[in-house]
Amino acid sequence: MNAPETGHAVRLDAVSKVYGTGGGTVVALDGVTIGVPRSALTAVMGPSGSGKSTFLHCAAGLDRPTTGSVTLDGLDITGLGEVALTRLRRDRIGFVFQSFNLMPALTVLQNVTLPSLLAGQEPDRARVAEVIRRVGLAERTGHRPDELSGGQQQRVAIARALVNRPAVIFADEPTGALDTRTALDVLGLLRESVVEGGQTVVMVTHDPVAASYADQVVFLADGRFADRLDRPSADQVAARMTHLGAWEGRPAGGASKGGVR
Repeated sequence: MNAPETGHAVRLDAVSKVYGTGGGTVVALDGVTIGVPRSALTAVMGPSGSGKSTFLHCAAGLDRPTTGSVTLDGLDITGLGEVALTRLRRDRIGFVFQSFNLMPALTVLQNVTLPSLLAGQEPDRARVAEVIRRVGLAERTGHRPDELSGGQQQRVAIARALVNRPAVIFADEPTGALDTRTALDVLGLLRESVVEGGQTVVMVTHDPVAASYADQVVFLADGRFADRLDRPSADQVAARMTHLGAWEGRPAGGASKGGVR
């Protein structure tokens, strides 16, 4: 096991991911080097097909890179077996998805504590109550998902991701299924988890407003690192997305060599 890096919660070094063989080969990531700082919210953006989802899957141990290495919370996860990866995702990672992924027959309380129970651990009831209160659902603990609004269901998913104090929370389009006002509430919760809870959040999004909540925004284009903006406005993010096409015409290895801090 590597010694923990103080600056990075997640780091990808020269990561490539290739799907298929022969004429059907698709290069989803092409030599990406990116570091995700601890206790910060990093947004990942790019055009359709830029490699955002593949980046998240490799960073979270859901998929293996073809070449390169991934370090999460000081551990090189690239060569881990499936059992070790499953344990890593259970113990060190939280997930928030656009589709919520709640168990429909379980209550709010049961959904939040389910990961601990599946791991054979007794949930920390005080911690569970605190997190449910923080996401504004203290009065809804006995409700099932179909008795909640979309925004409330996403709050349950955030509580479930936070409750075991993971090293990193990966959020994949967490506001994509929500109306504007509810999306802003959810983004505020993720931001609060960073500022007040010291969490690390990596959020894939297509929304410049969502990205404006981030400490840094990483842009991918054509499977490569394209640019980074620190604490940008939504207008700055939108402008950079508009001009990503100009970057895509650069020679291979141009901007991507620098990587991200």
